Amino acid sequence: MATKSSNGTTMKSPPMPSPLRNSKFLQSSMRILVTGGAGFIGSHLVDRLMQNEKNEVIVADNYFTGSKDNLKKWIGHPRFELIRHDVTEPLMVEVDRIYHLACPASPIFYKYNPVKTIKTNVIGTLNMLGLAKRVGARILLTSTSEVYGDPLVHPQPETYWGNVNPIGVRSCYDEGKRVAETLMFDYHRQHGIEIRIARIFNTYGPRMNIDDGRVVSNFIAQALRGEALTVQKPGTQTRSFCYVSDMVDGLMRLMEGDQTGPINIGNPGEFTMVELAETVKELIKPDVEIKMVENTPDDPRQRKPDISKAKEVLGWEPKVKLREGLPLMEEDFRLRLGVFKK
Repeated sequence: MATKSSNGTTMKSPPMPSPLRNSKFLQSSMRILVTGGAGFIGSHLVDRLMQNEKNEVIVADNYFTGSKDNLKKWIGHPRFELIRHDVTEPLMVEVDRIYHLACPASPIFYKYNPVKTIKTNVIGTLNMLGLAKRVGARILLTSTSEVYGDPLVHPQPETYWGNVNPIGVRSCYDEGKRVAETLMFDYHRQHGIEIRIARIFNTYGPRMNIDDGRVVSNFIAQALRGEALTVQKPGTQTRSFCYVSDMVDGLMRLMEGDQTGPINIGNPGEFTMVELAETVKELIKPDVEIKMVENTPDDPRQRKPDISKAKEVLGWEPKVKLREGLPLMEEDFRLRLGVFKK
């Protein structure tokens, strides 16, 4: 039987979930798979999901960029399971929800192994969609603001198709995520899979990899080590930074809502790289210097989400301001670097 989806496309009815869902006598738990759940955003999502006693959480992660350390408080918990698994291989588990976050997300990691990155985005997403089809699960993909490339429209609404270089050093990530979105919609239309797509913008907070090359973690680590803050030229390029607790809230609202997306989830507060460096300097180490360095190719000049759709259909907007979030991240980095306040 065909039905209309929320964006007007004709699709098949979704596959049936486990018969336990409709059992009169057994109130079964919601089984949730989080791929990439040992990573930065994934582990914070797991923390939130585990707060609900009706959830059982399975994490699949290959630890390419994630760390078991991020999940240490849940290891051994009866409602939690951790599997060392690479999503480029099929996974057989019985679940009701799939949060598909697995993918290297910082330039240092995705440029280190671009082929692995595109395989994770394409084959990994195919495998997770195959799993969703088999077990009747709803699946959420964390796509990215990188699908907009170096945007010619500002701020970026979901209707903007982007300006992406298909053969650049970042393309394994940008184009990989664009293909992942295509696969999601094709499975939705052809097989009736319940899909959700979040386009997430720059996110920061505790548990970020310290040397992952992302600008917030770079600046905080440099300030704590007493090194110069390295701003890529010209320094006027902008980014918008969303604190991780706000991001997780947006992802969960999208998963449990009735919109397929794609929906931008990010903080529209826009900062130049020089402004960010000045803020980190002021909050963490006022005597540190700021140094301009050469830029990497295809670095977008502007990045700012239009979140009017998220506000309207999810009732979501970020609450944590940059000046409130940076000290929380500083505290985490101090512990991990062993640099304590004098």
